[in-house]
Amino acid sequence: MTRLIRSTIHGAVSVVNAVANGRGSALGISLKVVADLSISAGKGIYLQSKQGEKLLNILVRRTLPKTVILENAVRIEIKSEIPVGFGLKSSSAVSSAVALAIQKFLGQEIDDVKVLNQSADASIDAGVSLTGAFDDSAACYFGGFVVTDNFSRKLIRREPASENLSAIILLPARVSRGNLFNLYLAPEIFDLAFKMASDRDYWNAMKLNGMAVGALLGADYTPVISAIKEHALSAGISGNGPSFVAIADSEHLKGVVSSLSSFEGQVLISKINNQKATVEDFDG
Repeated sequence: MTRLIRSTIHGAVSVVNAVANGRGSALGISLKVVADLSISAGKGIYLQSKQGEKLLNILVRRTLPKTVILENAVRIEIKSEIPVGFGLKSSSAVSSAVALAIQKFLGQEIDDVKVLNQSADASIDAGVSLTGAFDDSAACYFGGFVVTDNFSRKLIRREPASENLSAIILLPARVSRGNLFNLYLAPEIFDLAFKMASDRDYWNAMKLNGMAVGALLGADYTPVISAIKEHALSAGISGNGPSFVAIADSEHLKGVVSSLSSFEGQVLISKINNQKATVEDFDG
């Protein structure tokens, strides 16, 4: 008999990059990840997706008892709407979704912080994040705005965003990445952006963060300027790039989409997400 557990979680975009100081902020978007965890007769771990293979192997072996893996076939299937490798928190969403499904399988009362910590630990061990991306995982898991201290794994604040907002995302055709360690060169700028986010001045925090990340990583900042000219509430670079993100209300959505569509690449439109992650046990 096969037992199936399904978790659903969403993506996020950066408000403040946490690499420099270990403190960050992010905002949930509606692009989603669905993780199916099935346990059946057999033995071993079977990943039916190449996305985050090393990350998920580490996570599963850390969180599932060895006896479960030795006495059952553990299959994980990931279906994701989030583009991989563009700074849209795909790894955080996937690892948090699987950690949540495993907690449900084990019959434990869902512990939100435990899910996020398991995701962060696996992200560090797999080498996909320098800080554990606790801010990213929290935004994916809870939705809305989050402000976090990644090093102490503290969720400082979470609050919903306005429902009439959308994230307009430009995935550039040419992917170029600067030296990530350059982000350590201006910690005071990220401190200021973090203070803005802590004071709920999210849009200016996102703008300042985007300027700093763009300058330090040598990104072409023209798409951001174009979006702001079209009355985007804010715009910047998500994660360490290469995606550009603008936030617009329904009144200015069309103009911002048009401005970003003039650049080479793919434009995605995603509503802001305030929904917390969910999990279903189809046999429990």
